[in-house]
Amino acid sequence: MAVLNGLVPARFLTIVAHLILIIVLFWSRGDNVRACLPKYYTNTEYEKKDTQFTLTPQSATAAHASASVTMVFFLFDQWCSDTYWYIFGFCSALPGITEIAVLIGVLAMGKGI
Repeated sequence: MAVLNGLVPARFLTIVAHLILIIVLFWSRGDNVRACLPKYYTNTEYEKKDTQFTLTPQSATAAHASASVTMVFFLFDQWCSDTYWYIFGFCSALPGITEIAVLIGVLAMGKGI
């Protein structure tokens, strides 16, 4: 039971930390978008990067929100434990693999989204 008592607060803290980081990320959005652009850029380039910057955290947030809702149903409706792997796959693993692929694309190949 000690593992369960430590696991739930740790998961809550990581979710709250993720929320705080996304809030700070949106707060400094302009600086982060300008860091992606060359020294001289057009408004079209800025708007394109701004749109990419805005959609990426929102898709991750949507995946986490849908995972939270389905996990509530999983717990309260007592779904089969095999269902958990579908929730994990679609709401955590797939977005994680996508983010890793984008990170590799940016770092190794110098390409964006």
